[in-house]
Parts: sequence; structure tokens; C-alpha cells
Amino acid sequence: MRLSRYFLPVLKETPSEAQIASHRLMLRAGMIKQQAAGIYSWLPLGYKVLKNIERIVHEEQQRAGHIPILMPTLQSADLWRESGRYDDYGQEMLRITDRHGRDMLYGPTNEEMVTDIFRAHVGSYKDLPLTLYHIQWKFRDEIRPRFGVMRGREFFMKDGYTFDLTREDALHAYNRHLVSYLRTYERMGLQAIPMRADGGPIGGDYTHEFLVLAETGESEVFYDSEITDLKFGDREIDYDSVEACQAVLEEFTSRYARTDETHDEALFNEIPEERRRVARGIEVGQIFYFGTKYSEAMGATVQDSDGNKVPVEMGSHGIGVSRLVGALIEANHDDKGIIWPEGVTPFHCGIVNLKQGDDEADAACEALYKALTAAGLEPLYDDRNERAGGKFATMDLIGLPWRITVGPRGLKNGVVELTSRRTGESEELAPEAAVAKVREIYGV
Repeated sequence: MRLSRYFLPVLKETPSEAQIASHRLMLRAGMIKQQAAGIYSWLPLGYKVLKNIERIVHEEQQRAGHIPILMPTLQSADLWRESGRYDDYGQEMLRITDRHGRDMLYGPTNEEMVTDIFRAHVGSYKDLPLTLYHIQWKFRDEIRPRFGVMRGREFFMKDGYTFDLTREDALHAYNRHLVSYLRTYERMGLQAIPMRADGGPIGGDYTHEFLVLAETGESEVFYDSEITDLKFGDREIDYDSVEACQAVLEEFTSRYARTDETHDEALFNEIPEERRRVARGIEVGQIFYFGTKYSEAMGATVQDSDGNKVPVEMGSHGIGVSRLVGALIEANHDDKGIIWPEGVTPFHCGIVNLKQGDDEADAACEALYKALTAAGLEPLYDDRNERAGGKFATMDLIGLPWRITVGPRGLKNGVVELTSRRTGESEELAPEAAVAKVREIYGV
């Protein structure tokens, strides 16, 4: 993409309503525009990051054997009355009446709808286990939406639902999700710690939240510092292996890590004092096992091997896709702007032409642009007729992890400058070597 042809409405001033770094930087970098309290339009740069995160979530869900579907945003209130949640959910639920007087709602979650899909089509234990998931817009009418996409009313979310014959099978599905989530977050360049949490309106007494440590986090968290040394890395795992998934769960949850809602001071004090940590965290996902809460209420049964009808064991598992954009910025920024991890960056590399209109500089930038594009990478070429300082400021603000700077002086020596946004370190390379280095970084 050439910046002269792109829609990137960056702001020089920080909007007064933005209280935290991610909200400020998303507005300044032209990623979002507020349309109403807690409701945003996603502009091109923000939308690219959102889709990159969605892609990673899809890939890791399907690697774990989960099946994508797509459910509507509007749901019938009758389904929620079956489960008993319609009146219990509270004012966060946006209730709607259509032109025929039918009660509808804008879905805050999809347990009822997916249970209805299951009961309509599955009747035998032979069709289990089954995990269906989708990535869809949700709405919760927060009383005080704030912090931009971190606590909006409309949000983009992956929610998955597991159906199993026995409690043991359902707990394996739970563990499988924990493993897939660890992989998902690490691919994005985040450390998200699974912490024992509260079931809230979803239900169930067995649940973990995944939290990214950040000063601006909404939740107070208590944990053993040893947990921050754990990495899933590039290990391969057999998702069908009960033992392998259980081992990962034990590795990542055996040390103390809890949100304030489930914090146990006595247990916390058993940790050596030098390893006790109290901090704040941003929730970016949660997994639940809740058994037969919905299947019993809504008649979602299967016939077991003895011919008996039994309610299926269920769980639900969510990742806040749009919230992750804010969490990534909170964990990756400095006073100049955003610093995107390579896994989610909107463009792989920026190209800055220091002297637009200079034949040699223009030709070198065009050659770099074509070479990177031919390699399957997406560069953002700043071909505007602007001062160099303004071009650097824009690149720093939008946070592309790598920048190639091209100018007449360097070209006389046959080199361009490759700069890391994270470290600020630069090296002079021949243009071909710069392309090769960027290809190596992204493994293409």
C-alpha cells in the first residue's frame, strides 16, 4: 500500500476523552472513530489488525479440531426464557421488540442459540465430542463504557461451545481450549496468564480467565512470579491426548494465580514472600465448564450406548478479539506510539522515502516495494511529499515493527537503513539484503 492512496487519518493532538494509552493511540493513529458511547467504526489500519488477530484465532481453533460456524447477532428472547437467563441477565442486555411484537435481543453471548442448534441436529453419543465456535459482534450495554475498545458496548468476540458425553470428556475439552489459547496469545506476542476466576452470568464453578499484565488493567490480580517464566513456545501437542493436555493445564495452573474475585489470602501467603505479586491485568479471554446447566434446561440430550437419553456436558470458551487490539497496545507502546509485534502488525514493513521526487530515491523505493510485495509481504510505502520528520513520526505512531529508510546519501554508498521500531537499532544494508532480512524475520 502507498500511503498517498491510503486512508490514515492520524491526529496530532491527543483527544481529551481518551484516558489510557491504547485509546489515545488508536484514535491518534487513525484506527477507530467513536460513533456513540462504547461503539466504534474500525478504520483501515485498525481493521487490518483486527482481521490479523481474527485469523490467528481461527487458525488455532481449527488446529485444535474446532469447527467454525456463524450465528446471528439478534436472538429470540424465547431461547433465553428456556434457559432462565432472560430476566436474570440484567440491564447489560439490549432488548428489542420487532414489528410483530416479538421479543428479541442483541446477543451478549450465544449459549442458548448454539444449544438450540445442537438439539435440532445431534441425537447420538456417536456424534460427540463436538466443538462449534464463531467470531461475531456482541453487545453488552455497559453502564459506563470507557477505555476505548477495552470496555466498549459493541465488541468482536470468539465464542466456542463444547458438547461431550461425560464430565471427563468435557474437562478434556476445557484443557484443550486452555492449550489452544496459550498458543493463540503467544503467536500475537502476548503473555496471557490463566487465572482462577468467577463464572459470572455464564455460570459454572470451574473457569479460568486469561489476563495480560498491565498497569491500566481493570482487575486486581495475585500471582506467584514463577508463572511469568512459563512459555508454551513452539512445542507440538496432540489435542486428542488427554494426558498431554492435562499436563499443560497442570504446568500453567499449578502455581497461584487468581483474580480479586477468587483471591484466597491464606493460600497466597503460603507462597514465598519474594515471589508474591499483586498487579493489574486485562482480561482477554475466559474458559468455562458448566456441565448440564443449559442442556438440562433446554432439552439438549443424546442417546448413550445403553439407549438412555442423557443431557450433554457443556462448556463455553471466549476470546475478546477486539479487546485484544487494545491489550496489545497497552503491552507494546512507548512515548512515540504503538509497537506492533510481528504476528499482528497491519503492515510488515514501512518504506520511507527521504527525498520524494529524486529519481534515484524513487526508483530504489519502487524496487523495494515490488520485491517485498513479490515475497508475499505487505509494505506501507510513505510516498508523500512531506518532510522526513513527519514521515518518521507517522511510522513511529502507527508502530510498524520494521522501517526501511531510503535517501540519496545512503544510495550513493549503495545502502538503505533498516530500523527496528522496538529497539530503535538501525543497520545499513544493500537494498537486496534489507529485503532478505525482512523476509527472514517473517519466515517467507
